[in-house]
Amino acid sequence: MIGDLLIEGGENSWFYVIRLNRGYDRDGLVTVDPEVVFTAPGFDDALMAALPDTDVSIEGSVAERDGVVYFANSGGLVQGWDVLRILAGRGDRARRVFRFWTGDDTDATVVIDEEGYLYVASELQRFNGRSAEVGQVMKLDPRRPRDPLVWGFPVTERGADGLGGVWATPALYGDMLYVATNAGDLIGIDRETGQEAWRIHLVGPTWSSPVPVDGVLLQGDCSGTLHAFDLSGDLHREPRELWAVRVGGCIEATPSVWRGRIYVGSRDGGLYALGRA
Repeated sequence: MIGDLLIEGGENSWFYVIRLNRGYDRDGLVTVDPEVVFTAPGFDDALMAALPDTDVSIEGSVAERDGVVYFANSGGLVQGWDVLRILAGRGDRARRVFRFWTGDDTDATVVIDEEGYLYVASELQRFNGRSAEVGQVMKLDPRRPRDPLVWGFPVTERGADGLGGVWATPALYGDMLYVATNAGDLIGIDRETGQEAWRIHLVGPTWSSPVPVDGVLLQGDCSGTLHAFDLSGDLHREPRELWAVRVGGCIEATPSVWRGRIYVGSRDGGLYALGRA
């Protein structure tokens, strides 16, 4: 949401900008009268020619910086669309200003740092040449659209399903990028160099995104355990585990933190709240 605009990618691989036209009725209840302002395909001819299939759904959230909205799809196409005119109410046109192909399914949301760099994490299931070339975790510079790759990090370790790479959205904290992999590894990567600083093996697949908050890194795994690691020291050293709590089934959802409590969902159907009573 930006103002009255809902900006979203669909499983049908189309990108939408929707004006909600929010208001209130006589009873003080919220009303909406949505209208589609702009649409664009999440795919293009070059992508479809490069893929052996038609799996191009947009499954991650969009990310925005300076009026440019970034998203990726299951074909590995990362795009940036300039929606400034729409945001300013000066029309219903947007233009694509960034394109990058990772080579494989990219369900994780694009992460943007304070300098405008993009961090993209892809799965490893098509096992093509492009995936081997750029890796499964990438740092991109959208100001260099012709050659945006700053570094690529390979995540070739495979989970029990025979697939590698990353499903979870990475997280930034300090000068580190935290990545949870399909094989069950939690990896700390120096975001400047793209070099691995440390790796902790958990029960995979780790599809729950890492959450750094107040000097603590939260990570769920597929044993149903939520782990907390200490980030108060040197971030380039393997963090000490502060605690681990078993909540039930595999944790695929990302934990939320609110007013000192941690909320997390599990495959056993439960929603758990952790914290002082």
